[in-house]
Amino acid sequence: MNKRAQALLKRGLAAGVIAVALFGTPAPSTAEERSMFITIGEAARAPIGWVEFCAEYDPECKTKPSTPRDVVLTTQAWKDLQRINLWVNTHVKPMTDMDHWGVVERWNYPDDGYGDCEDYALQKRKMLMQAGWPREALLMTVVRDLHGDGHATLTVKTDKGEYILDNQRDEVLLWSDTGYRFVKRQSQSDPNAWISLGDPRAAPLTATSR
Repeated sequence: MNKRAQALLKRGLAAGVIAVALFGTPAPSTAEERSMFITIGEAARAPIGWVEFCAEYDPECKTKPSTPRDVVLTTQAWKDLQRINLWVNTHVKPMTDMDHWGVVERWNYPDDGYGDCEDYALQKRKMLMQAGWPREALLMTVVRDLHGDGHATLTVKTDKGEYILDNQRDEVLLWSDTGYRFVKRQSQSDPNAWISLGDPRAAPLTATSR
């Protein structure tokens, strides 16, 4: 890991502690709210793939802490979410990082039409931001999928719940309907800070291409 990546990792961990202190979400009061919003925990280590992505795409990760924002999920916003999710799933072909780059883990944009699960999520995040969606509502997320494998998705925080954009399915689902075990994700206040989710067990550092 280069010096830039090491510095980002340290910054992310420090910012994560601050973010939890300032913006931690209180425990939901009803069963319905619990199914709509993921319970967040303490600061977590950023995936090495994200750290190295930031070292390569430095300007994209040079952000200042900001106020968390949720998207108002209008009918049009829902259609846009479905459209972008389906477009990326249709136009990007799955390929493991080893086959694609010759390394076990690398997060990148699928500019050549091929990518791993995190590349799909990064592309969806990028397209939504280009369409005017707030970065604070678009969170890279690490989960365990239905097979128990490490997997990356994009969480979209809205006023009607947290929805998952996933390359393993074309439907946009509420997080609680995916069947996944959610491990950690970006803080809304700082994309370089990561926060644990629900289950406190260690997060996987790599993800598969499925």
